[in-house]
Amino acid sequence: MKTERITFLNAQGERLAARLELPGDGRPLAYALFAHCFTCSKDLKAVVNICRALSSRRIAVLRFDFTGLGESEGDFAATTFSSEVTDLVAAAHFLGQEYEAPRLLIGHSLGGAAVLSAAADIPSTTAVVTIAAPFNPDNLRGLLGATTEHIELTGQATVSIGGRDFSIRKALLDDLAAQKPDEVLHRLKVALLVMHSPRDEVVGIDNATRIYQAAHHPKSFISLDPADHLLSDAKDSRYAGEMIATWASRYLVLSDPGMALLS
Repeated sequence: MKTERITFLNAQGERLAARLELPGDGRPLAYALFAHCFTCSKDLKAVVNICRALSSRRIAVLRFDFTGLGESEGDFAATTFSSEVTDLVAAAHFLGQEYEAPRLLIGHSLGGAAVLSAAADIPSTTAVVTIAAPFNPDNLRGLLGATTEHIELTGQATVSIGGRDFSIRKALLDDLAAQKPDEVLHRLKVALLVMHSPRDEVVGIDNATRIYQAAHHPKSFISLDPADHLLSDAKDSRYAGEMIATWASRYLVLSDPGMALLS
């Protein structure tokens, strides 16, 4: 396996930092795009483990930092759920121009909701995977707790998430409330894999049920028990990556049909 450091521009012309995980010989059979969780980064250990498990099965994966996070340019406070979807579309466009358009979209937590929304605007997509994703992006409002009311009243507030402070604006809350997950899932016309742990204390397992029930076939579910929300234990994220590669092999259109993903 090998990792390439790259950057690409978002819709505002800001440079987003990314890593492209490739098989050792640099000859992937398909490309995927990974969306990290809210306020996380492309370098979260679980993200790296999943992407490298996929690259070991000859699926190249682009993992990147959303605007204003990690090594990417931009003001995080000015971002919304819709801007994250736009970042995903920009990442897919970059892959299509420089490498090969992504056929597989993978998203963790709020990133899972984002890939569901972005799929319609990334025509190369043939399969989508959600990991610990909320059914409704507006679920994030509940996770912000009492701060939500303060943001509604004053327009902005600082929120501590994972030991770090982030500025959240009312525009984000308004955008979350405007999302229509039932419509998103109704128009999803590609294969879907829902992955979730029944022990997830951040985004409950009932969200996986609602996503699965609202989506069309072909759809699958894989339990990530006993993982936590962030797949903190390395063996859980590696398992997730291996299962995604196995499942996706049924739905990816390979650049070289003579080679197998599982070889």
